[in-house]
Amino acid sequence: MDLLNTLVDKGLRRELPTREEALALLATSDDELLDVVAAAGKVRRHWFGRRVKLNYLVNLKSGLCPEDCSYCSQRLGSTTGILKYTWLKPDEASRAAAAGLAGGAKRVCLVASGRGPTDRDVDRVAGTIKAIKEQNEGVEVCACLGLLSDGQAERLREAGADAYNHNLNTSEATYGDITTTHTYADRVDTVQKAHAAGLSACSGLIAGMGESDEDLVDVVYSLRELDPDSVPVNFLIPVEGTPLAKEWHLTPQRCLRILAMVRFVCPDVEVRIAGGREVHLRTMQPLALHLANSIFLGDYLTTEGQAGKADLEMIADAGFEVEGTDHVTLPEHRAGGGCHEGAGACGSAPEAPQVSHQVGPQVGPQVGPQVGPQVNEARTDLVAVRRRGAGTDLAPNA
Repeated sequence: MDLLNTLVDKGLRRELPTREEALALLATSDDELLDVVAAAGKVRRHWFGRRVKLNYLVNLKSGLCPEDCSYCSQRLGSTTGILKYTWLKPDEASRAAAAGLAGGAKRVCLVASGRGPTDRDVDRVAGTIKAIKEQNEGVEVCACLGLLSDGQAERLREAGADAYNHNLNTSEATYGDITTTHTYADRVDTVQKAHAAGLSACSGLIAGMGESDEDLVDVVYSLRELDPDSVPVNFLIPVEGTPLAKEWHLTPQRCLRILAMVRFVCPDVEVRIAGGREVHLRTMQPLALHLANSIFLGDYLTTEGQAGKADLEMIADAGFEVEGTDHVTLPEHRAGGGCHEGAGACGSAPEAPQVSHQVGPQVGPQVGPQVGPQVNEARTDLVAVRRRGAGTDLAPNA
């Protein structure tokens, strides 16, 4: 059985591919790209149908971060000219969230720059969560506040938070190359704290920082072991004024292969196309909907995204539908909380029948030499600092 058929069968059984299979997928050629998308699309549709979940970011506190993450425009010493403001008041954050919800978003992601929240910060965010929940029935709220101390995840859960986001970003082996003010282990610890508190864990990666295929596979396999319910896949936005401003390694084709790899390794998880899709996928964004079942609507934390109206048109034109609040995102076996006992709980399901799905020509591990990231043309014209929405007097993009 060829590579793609093997990956489809494993994806339908929630069985972990081998590292060699994941690497072989990343090494497939552009000529085989549509076969890759078709194969991963079978797994995506099996677990999530044609639904697309919309998420909306609210940047509660922008800039002035003491951490030195090389990819981030809010980092210590940043010269990017981004919006800088302190905490939004609960009513301000609720108004910002309302714009995204009116545009079709199902989840609001409350984000604040910084190493991690103080207990006072947690109280502040708790008030914001309550305000949003009271004014919007059925909304999901995810908090993203940095590294958590003992007891803080529980307090957020008590305040009504549904989820907590903290990305691993890159492999453990290369983590020290992008950040020195905290460790990879710190990030793992925060995801585990969220799990333990009963929050839905959200953790993902950033592709395009100069990493190898092995690094990409390492971080995605680490995510599989942590077992988050959602995996955001960010594509580096090389913002001027950050150390990674000259890193343009991604092509639309490579982005699609990365998303396909994530789908096969995490078949029944909400895979979300996050920051950078407009910059790197560009006109191939609709194809990515066949791999991921979730996107961010509108703008990001410090940069502008595609117009919200264009997002909705893209989803409809591609034959997908926006997921409503009346629909549970995750498959039943995950939504019931039964998949958080370690990697084995969401691993192979031997009772499932062997299913064969022929998906095009033979593609196997011997597809050619392993190749690194392809250098993409710099598209600085597609990178715009956010000047609207939260922290401004202008209407948000939603």
